[in-house]
Amino acid sequence: MAAGAAAAGAAAVGGTVAAGAATAAGSAAVANAPSTARSAAPVAVTPGDRRYLDLVRGWNQRWVGAPEAVYVVRSAAEVARVVQLAADRGKRLTVRGGGHCWEDFVFNPEVDVVVDMSEMAAVRYDPGLHAFSVEGGARLLDVYERLYRMWGVTIPAGTCYSVGVGGHVSGGGWGMLLRRDGLVVDHLYAVEVVVVGASGKVRTVVATREKNDPNRELWWAHTGGGGGNFGVVTRYWFRSPGRPGRRPESLLPQPPAEVLISAASWAWDDLGEADFVRLVKNFANWHVAHGEPDDPRTAICSLLSLNHRSNGAVGIVTQVDASVRDAEGLHAEFMAAVTKGVRARTGPVTTQMGEFAAMPEFAQPQRLPWMQATQYIGTANATTNNPTLKGDFKSAYMRASFPERHLRVLYEHLSRGDLDNPTASLMLSSHGGRANAVPANATAFPHRSALFKMAWMIWWTDPADEARSVGWLREFYEDLYADTGGVPVPNGVTDGCYVNYPDVDLGDARRNTSAVPWHELYYKGNYARLQQVKKAYDPKDFFRHRQSVRLPS
Repeated sequence: MAAGAAAAGAAAVGGTVAAGAATAAGSAAVANAPSTARSAAPVAVTPGDRRYLDLVRGWNQRWVGAPEAVYVVRSAAEVARVVQLAADRGKRLTVRGGGHCWEDFVFNPEVDVVVDMSEMAAVRYDPGLHAFSVEGGARLLDVYERLYRMWGVTIPAGTCYSVGVGGHVSGGGWGMLLRRDGLVVDHLYAVEVVVVGASGKVRTVVATREKNDPNRELWWAHTGGGGGNFGVVTRYWFRSPGRPGRRPESLLPQPPAEVLISAASWAWDDLGEADFVRLVKNFANWHVAHGEPDDPRTAICSLLSLNHRSNGAVGIVTQVDASVRDAEGLHAEFMAAVTKGVRARTGPVTTQMGEFAAMPEFAQPQRLPWMQATQYIGTANATTNNPTLKGDFKSAYMRASFPERHLRVLYEHLSRGDLDNPTASLMLSSHGGRANAVPANATAFPHRSALFKMAWMIWWTDPADEARSVGWLREFYEDLYADTGGVPVPNGVTDGCYVNYPDVDLGDARRNTSAVPWHELYYKGNYARLQQVKKAYDPKDFFRHRQSVRLPS
């Protein structure tokens, strides 16, 4: 249909909006009747519009959609209208926030309508709910800057500047303050979600973590239950549990005024198998030794980038809370532990390290204001800022150090001579600390005993390189976990996968030969409860993708 007709159709569809404030007890009020308020029509962008090509793709250029229309929305009421339009006409609908979905869950041939949240990016203090309101289309760096400059607080979310909060928060959220302050969902107070009922009618629900909130389970589902499962998240509210006082400045963690940032590397030419194994084992062992919530070394967060040999080097990026006592000493102690017994020379980072660009100026730790460091790490991302790249990815959580066979497999695949792609890497990143102070069922995020996380990544530009690139990733991953059916099943060593790094291979019986289904790898024992939330709030399975939460059978 033409752009004008699509916009008119959307404007003619009624929706419902939340009644707004919480009760004195703190539970959210929900409107189940149509709203009398009318907002402007959403902006409909169809294939004949010059904007269309920009709006049917995200960060991973492997996935480009061809929907009938992309609706750019500015309010929960506009979202509700578009969802009602799609529900009435039997159209498949997906949602684009920041655009960082690693799989084709937003852009695929079955999708007819895309809701683009990019204009819903406001960050405010909401005195009614006594919490910070963040709209579903806000990007992480914008959230950090607004919260910090206005109130001196933050949420412990991710590093990449352009990730949208809508999907990032709902999957649990990882960030460099995680060991100090926990996951971002540990500070989630409420969520506003546009849902579709059994009758096909749309309503907007506000759900809080208050014990007497009748919609509390919907809040719980968004503390790690993943995006695209229950409805369209139009707004989150953040307030840390147990925070005293009424001043906004006291409601969320205050980041350190300064942090230490360092970056070091080891050349592959100097790194034999013995040194490689020692380096990786040292990194893992340190996290096993210092994973408790109250360990003083929760001030440290580090990422070890095990790049393929064709990159030229492997490297490490480390951040230390510089407000703690003897931060420089903690950093030196950490680096000494990581390099103990490694004979290869430690040098500056002069090549791309996974998502990080070269960082030679950080060969010695630099003390930076927290916001400057956050801006630098978030924007100096060689992959986010390259619009030609296609990629494939995998993940795993680790509860213990590596078995000896794992270490040999890591070395074998990262030093293979049949691949020449310097972007191919395995990133090991810190976990544990305060993130593990929360019971596994208190939120939907279940990996509360993980001590570090792993992310496989590879990019390419030429379509002819896709088969080789994806093949290397699969062979590496399945060889590493050959003893457990090709996937990191929850056991004493591994702990499943990160839902925010989705991987459709986990649901392919040819690739996952274990008895553990994809949903247990992501959600472990929390999946059945998520299914009940799905039944209650999306009984028609309107919101779905290849790995969405399924209705109970």
